[in-house]
Amino acid sequence: MALDDKKALVLAANLFEDTELLYPKLRLAEEGMHVTVASMDGGPTTGKSGHGPLPADASVEDVKEADFDVLVIPGGFAPDAFRRSEAVLELVRAFDAAGKPIAFICHAGWVPISAGIIKGRRATSFSAIKDDMVNAGCDWVDEETVVDGNLISARHPGDLGPWCKAIIAALES
Repeated sequence: MALDDKKALVLAANLFEDTELLYPKLRLAEEGMHVTVASMDGGPTTGKSGHGPLPADASVEDVKEADFDVLVIPGGFAPDAFRRSEAVLELVRAFDAAGKPIAFICHAGWVPISAGIIKGRRATSFSAIKDDMVNAGCDWVDEETVVDGNLISARHPGDLGPWCKAIIAALES
């Protein structure tokens, strides 16, 4: 497969938006990628619609940017936990410094805000956090998927198809 030499890191925390974690996890694996799910403590998590327990392969404390080609951050209520974790924020900053794709969707826009990497960048998110994105210095747009350098953002589960296509395209280039 085209991406069988690539590795994806997908973050997980309780109350993740089920489809926003599961769809890219399965879609990237379908392309031949090795997908690692890292939870806050290395334990299983459960989605806000009840999917789970989803086993984790690692803890966010135990993974490093150098071992992966892309970081995927699902939405739901999980981003509220991600943005309060210094380990997650350091990981996001490391991916950004390396120029590696960081894909976030829905409320996951909070994570690049808290990591301090969104200022001056173009992105989208769920409309409820538009003000947060704008106040952090983001050029926020209402589009299904936005690619700005290594940042790949989408608004909500209805954008999963175009969002995953953009992630795959970034890894193929």
